[in-house]
Amino acid sequence: MSRALLVDAGNSRVKWALAENRRILTEGVFVHGEESAQRPRLATLARPASAWVSNVAGPEAADRITALIETVWPGLECRWVRAQAEQAGITNGYTEASQLGSDRWCGMIGARAAYPGEHLLIATLGTATTVEALHADGRFIGGLIAPGWSLMMQSLGQHTAQLPSLDAAEARQILQGAGAGEHIGSTFACDTRSSLSEGCRIAQAAFIERAWQDATATFGSAARCVLSGGAADAVSATLRVPFTRHEGLVLAGLAWLAAAV
Repeated sequence: MSRALLVDAGNSRVKWALAENRRILTEGVFVHGEESAQRPRLATLARPASAWVSNVAGPEAADRITALIETVWPGLECRWVRAQAEQAGITNGYTEASQLGSDRWCGMIGARAAYPGEHLLIATLGTATTVEALHADGRFIGGLIAPGWSLMMQSLGQHTAQLPSLDAAEARQILQGAGAGEHIGSTFACDTRSSLSEGCRIAQAAFIERAWQDATATFGSAARCVLSGGAADAVSATLRVPFTRHEGLVLAGLAWLAAAV
């Protein structure tokens, strides 16, 4: 099977990998705007047969990614993935199939490939927190979108007069220093920064727990909760349902699509 370049352009970062027959050979990650710094490393790799891209970061990001690929490998075929009505054994339950984000679509393909024949609740904790309910027979019955952990904390800081605006890195340091989330007797915090950090973290966990309960009830048996994303470590520490960690679901889905051609 020919090698393929895989690109997952999310809202905050771009992840890439070189894959062959659904196996990741090498990978990397960078923030938007640092495309030029990736050229030396990519230039050391053998030319792939094609590139497969999931982009939810908008047209400017698409232009930068296109320019990067064209600079390193002129004329390389580039396929921009869009959600389909049916693909890779999954039936899209969205009213308008194409409105589903390509990252969510590829993530479901990757999750189904990793856990075939299982009911799945796929929770991705990035800039936004999304969940997808995927029946064991491949029916995507729908999903939910909420602000991510960092976005939730930043929104409170920006729209209230007396609350700080925290990011995930600051919140992790605060929670580690306070011992919050370790179930030493109480999750209630005694200072504003800890209250904000832990309150938003519990909100994230409760969102996933409710979705898991509803998915399990809908399916008639327990769904496997699959967690990924930058905030997954922090939120999973306070999550009260069983879960499986799997990073790189979008890249795994892209690898499946590339290998299926």
